[in-house]
Amino acid sequence: MIEKKKCLNPLTFIILLMCALMVLSGCGGSGGKAGAGKEDIYTVADPTGDWGFPSPYAHYTRGPGYIRMSFVFDTLLWKDDKGYVPALANSWEYIKEENAYVFNLNDNVAWHDGKKFTARDVVFTIDYTRDHPYQGVDTGVVKKTEALGDYEVKLYLAKSYAPFLEYIGGTLPILPEHIWKDVKSPEQFQQKEALVGTGPYILEDYNKEQGTYLYQANDAYYQGKPKVAKIKFVKMGSEVMAAALRQKQVSAAQVPPELSGELEKEGLKLLVGSHDWLAKLMINHQKEPFNKKEFRQALAYAIDRQALVDTCLRGHGIPGSPGFVPADSQWYNPALDGQYPHSPEKAGELLKGLGYEKKGNYFEKNGQPLEIEMLISGQGLGVPGAPGDREGEMIKGQLESAGIKVNLRSLESKTLDSRVGEWQFDIALSGHGGLGGDPEMLNRMILGKGFNSARYQGSEEMNKALGQQVGAMDQEKRKELVGKVQEIYAGEIPALPLYYPTWYWAHDGRVSLYYTAQGVGSGVPIPINKMAFVK
Repeated sequence: MIEKKKCLNPLTFIILLMCALMVLSGCGGSGGKAGAGKEDIYTVADPTGDWGFPSPYAHYTRGPGYIRMSFVFDTLLWKDDKGYVPALANSWEYIKEENAYVFNLNDNVAWHDGKKFTARDVVFTIDYTRDHPYQGVDTGVVKKTEALGDYEVKLYLAKSYAPFLEYIGGTLPILPEHIWKDVKSPEQFQQKEALVGTGPYILEDYNKEQGTYLYQANDAYYQGKPKVAKIKFVKMGSEVMAAALRQKQVSAAQVPPELSGELEKEGLKLLVGSHDWLAKLMINHQKEPFNKKEFRQALAYAIDRQALVDTCLRGHGIPGSPGFVPADSQWYNPALDGQYPHSPEKAGELLKGLGYEKKGNYFEKNGQPLEIEMLISGQGLGVPGAPGDREGEMIKGQLESAGIKVNLRSLESKTLDSRVGEWQFDIALSGHGGLGGDPEMLNRMILGKGFNSARYQGSEEMNKALGQQVGAMDQEKRKELVGKVQEIYAGEIPALPLYYPTWYWAHDGRVSLYYTAQGVGSGVPIPINKMAFVK
């Protein structure tokens, strides 16, 4: 049975709200404009809170962790709501004959400790991250770095690499050589010096237990003095965020879809995102019976993805494409329309083809019932629409209707990520953003080593197409290859896309927030872009 969502009784709601307001007041300041005796603080509410120490190597490997780091560290170029804009580099040029990029750097940049930024820092960062890989960015494609002067750098590529600007140019944080040159273990480097960047804000306070971050404006920022003196991220339950927005205790928050219309009518600004976040069923394809693609296909037929959207998301989303890419993406392959319609009967046929026999309600093989464990995060993954208890119960019911017995196991989200990363699971409900970014995302989420990736090497044809698409400099050729990857993925199903939730953010309008073109950095679908606080 799927439990109906219980409404909070008035007393519980008041207690939760009071607790949230106490946390906010304890951090100093409010979400409103600065007045007599008040600091100018812009407060962003978040249901998870802690996303790790915001240095390049210590932030948690999900989008909110990157957002928090990005306020402190800059990249060579950045993106606004329209596309690429200058950052540490004023301009850049691709030299086709040499397969190299030349960056003309800003000569008016200082690190937070007052040292001058130069081309040496860029050369150092590329070399350092080859030895100490930065999450999601492959600087191994750069075969040689060369400083042409104090403010000009040339990067020679080892091969054609279409997403160079997106990842190495616009995602890789540039490190100060004078601080990082002797750091041997970057993940453990969490001293104050690890947060010396060139960004528009300087971290003033980080409380891991409370899940709070407080940033102070870098008034000497080379792109202009930030509009807001301080930015604060606070942990707050999603059930009280709307009330906190109405009471001007927070400036911005992601809100439940059902409240978005009301908040907009009350004068708050509303942002509706594209479908760049994916809820998916992770599958341990390294073990029986999940190592058979027919079994994974049976799971795809057994799970009603449209019903998940209609029931769990109340229609605020679109069902998952078996090829991974959402139907409203420019990279979507329409040949996948309608693939794997909900069909317990088809799932049963595939299971019988694998030697299973239906005995009572469930299939069995060699006298052993078909019984699997599904990991879920009861507290969710920190974003509205992320799969949790409700989705777990619904999928359990759908799989059991198809004859597969399912045992649910609820874990804290970071523990679930760890179990998936260590292959200690059967199937698990998870999810991530980045789908609006460059299609190199497919390589990371199919072949990558992180817990968000399927880490699937079972198709040489798909591996080849993935390698070719990141090297295709011609857009049409690349789109053809990305379409081919989707078709092969849909046949292999190394992980099953479930749905893409529609996200809503509400804010007070003090800062003109926006969704970044192709997402922040490598595709983070969160409308908290640092440049909105500067320009």
